[in-house]
Amino acid sequence: MTGKGQGFGFGLGKMKELAEAFKKAQQVQEGAKRLQEELEQMEIQGESGGGLVKVIVSGNQEPKRVEISPEALAQGAEILSDLVTAAMKNAYEKSTATMRERMEDLTSGLELPGF
Repeated sequence: MTGKGQGFGFGLGKMKELAEAFKKAQQVQEGAKRLQEELEQMEIQGESGGGLVKVIVSGNQEPKRVEISPEALAQGAEILSDLVTAAMKNAYEKSTATMRERMEDLTSGLELPGF
């Protein structure tokens, strides 16, 4: 019988690659956990109306607080509502961009074999 003792076609080189891939995956997992903690602590500010309304969120979009200037209050409910919405969108966009950049940093340089 030929092929006996060959395993399942996994040579030593492949096992080494696989071990390396697991090691890298573990590093990414640890990095992701640290990143999650970092994102939770971050404060990212979105604003509208030239700073009349500011919305502060964490790095993973959790609302932290809203700051409304007296000038924004004087604009009336409808305009104030638009200003708050615009500031929220601004904060959300900055937060997701920050999260994406950090994830790219975390996974850059990874060369996982066979993926």
